[in-house]
This record gives sequence, structure tokens and C-alpha cells, in this order.
Amino acid sequence: ALQYRIGQLYMISKHSHEQSDRGEGVEVVQNEPYEDPNHGNGQLTEKRVYLNSKLPSWARAVVPKIFYVTEKAWNYYPYTITEYTCSFLPKFSIHIETKYEDNKGSNDSIFDKEAKDLEREVCFIDIASDEIPERYYKESEDPKYFKSQKTGRGQLKEGWRETHQPIMCSYKLVTVKFEVWGLQTRVEQFVHKVVRDILLIGHRQAFAWVDEWYDMTMDEVREFERATQEATNKKIGVFPPAISISNISMPSSTRSAPSSAPSTPLSTDAPDFLTVPKDRPRKKSAPETLTLPDPSK
Repeated sequence: ALQYRIGQLYMISKHSHEQSDRGEGVEVVQNEPYEDPNHGNGQLTEKRVYLNSKLPSWARAVVPKIFYVTEKAWNYYPYTITEYTCSFLPKFSIHIETKYEDNKGSNDSIFDKEAKDLEREVCFIDIASDEIPERYYKESEDPKYFKSQKTGRGQLKEGWRETHQPIMCSYKLVTVKFEVWGLQTRVEQFVHKVVRDILLIGHRQAFAWVDEWYDMTMDEVREFERATQEATNKKIGVFPPAISISNISMPSSTRSAPSSAPSTPLSTDAPDFLTVPKDRPRKKSAPETLTLPDPSK
């Protein structure tokens, strides 16, 4: 489990840096220890994801040219909660719960208590045999061909989940909310596909990069995370103060995050920058009324 956690943290940092460019990518806003009364000690991470060019054409037509998705993650490994909200869509949110177990995906009831009243579609993700978008494919990151020099793991052939050791599964419960008539189904389907592709690509990379992170301690991967996040923020044109990442719990009085398991309140009002100030003076450059000449004269 510790190996997976180190590999996951390494992959997220490196992948975010690779995918970022000026004006687009993943900006890390905060990354700090967080203590929850129910789940114990964890890590709170907040990121802004700028991805306008990655939207489908139908979505690009209805969103601003510059916008971002806020990702908040509460990591109480082996249980995490992740929430996504959008800078200009108050009715849009994605809620993901994750649990990790040392098995091959055989626990069908892992989320039964949380989702007993919801309809669910179960989707299995196989990092070796599932197809990924062509633009993300690299033969060096293909688990079918990659073989680790340090661990001997790899070249995952058909049926690898039945025989490969060590093995573990990341179970995710994904809920999408988008209460806009006419777009709801299309947006939900698009989000589920994007989440699936991200999980598939990320875990393929974590496996293919194992020789880079396998010998790291948790302290070393946290330092790699800090340095990479600073470099990524500069790469996309954001120059914040140095990011401090540590595993030491902070006093509860200094925390700005919620004091229990998170729930992001979503307003149904339009965001501030879309509302017209009530005291804004009327422009007088145009006439109050427009008089057209009588065609009969």
C-alpha cells in the first residue's frame, strides 16, 4: 500500500508538469496536513485545472475563454474524497470517493453503504488492455511492453490480473451533478469518460515510471512533489510564494479547511463576475428612444 501511495504521488506531480503549458495546466493552490474527526490525519490539496483547449467543441462554444476547474482532495489514505467545481458554473460538481484494497477488484460491495439509494454503472479499468486516446499513447508507457529493471514487474499480458503479484485495486465512486436542462446527460457522459481516461493514463504511467519512484521514501516523494509543483506553477505563468508541503499536523485553529468530511456548498446564483451591479450608472451615449422617419412622408 505504501508503494502504491508513493507511486501515485510521484505520478500526479510528474503528469501535471508534463501536461502543463503557459496559461494551461494544473496550478497547486495549497497542499497541507489536515485532521478530520472521523477519518484521522490526512492531506488537503487544492488545485486549479486550466483546460479550455481540451474541451470538446460543443462545450467550448458555451464557456468563457479563460476558466478553471477547482479540485479539492482530502487524502486519508486508504480513503480519499475529491471534489471538483467550475469557476463559472455554480450548478456543476463532481464528487469522487476512493478506497484502496489489496485485491484484484473483487469487492463488489465496497461502496454499498454510501450508494445504496443510487443507480450505479460499474466500469472496470484494465491498465494493460484498455485503449487510451491516441494522442496520449507512448510505447515506453505501455504496460504490455514495459518491464521494470528494479522490480522485474511488467509486460502485463492478457489475464495478468489473475496471476500478477503484488496487486491492489483503486475503487472509485463518481457522482456528477449538472442541473442544466438540455445539457445534463451530455455533460455527465463527457465527465465520466474524462475521469476514466485520466485514471487509465495516470495508472499506466505510475506503473511505467516505477523505476523512478521505487526507491523513494515518503519524505523524498513529498520533496519531489513540492519542487515539481513550484516548477509547474511557473510553467503555466503563475508565480505564487514557495509551496510548503509537510506531513506534520497543524493545530486546528490554523486550518481554513472544513472541520469534518467535506461538502462543497454550491450556490444557485450566478457568480459575481456575471452579475450587473445595481448601482451601475446607465450609459447616456445612446438615445433613450429611437424615432424612425414615417415612410409615408
